[in-house]
Amino acid sequence: MRDAEEFDALYAACAGRVVGHVYALTGNRAEAEDAVAEAFMRAWQRWRTVREADSPEAWVRRVASRIAVSSWRKTFNRIRAHRRAAVDQGVPGLNEDHVALLQALQRLSANERRAVVLHHLNDLSVAEVAAEMQAPVGTVKTYLARGRRAMAGLLTDVHQEETSHG
Repeated sequence: MRDAEEFDALYAACAGRVVGHVYALTGNRAEAEDAVAEAFMRAWQRWRTVREADSPEAWVRRVASRIAVSSWRKTFNRIRAHRRAAVDQGVPGLNEDHVALLQALQRLSANERRAVVLHHLNDLSVAEVAAEMQAPVGTVKTYLARGRRAMAGLLTDVHQEETSHG
């Protein structure tokens, strides 16, 4: 019974954050929710190992991110074809700023995006990001600096376009 209670506590404490993390990486809430559900299922199957990890939340976040990336790679061509043919549809609950942020994140390299999302959206320290990414702290600082610089330029461009057309 203790296992189920510990697992439930982990889920209650971090599922929302992990969905937010994967959503920021993928830009697709449904995919993020599916990946996180799959990651928690795997965590439950390996609970005795996961609970002993330095950070069970980081374990789930890493697995969910890998699932989402794997899923994205498999369906990329199909999605690209659908985008060409699809009519622009709004997403409920997203405003123009959210869309601009997600679009800017998608233009970063995978490592820059991951570092920015972990540090700025998940509030992890640089050291925690480095541990999760299995990269030196200096490398993470470089990813963060490049990512912030690129996003500042992208988001400034979007803001300038809006003010010049508005």
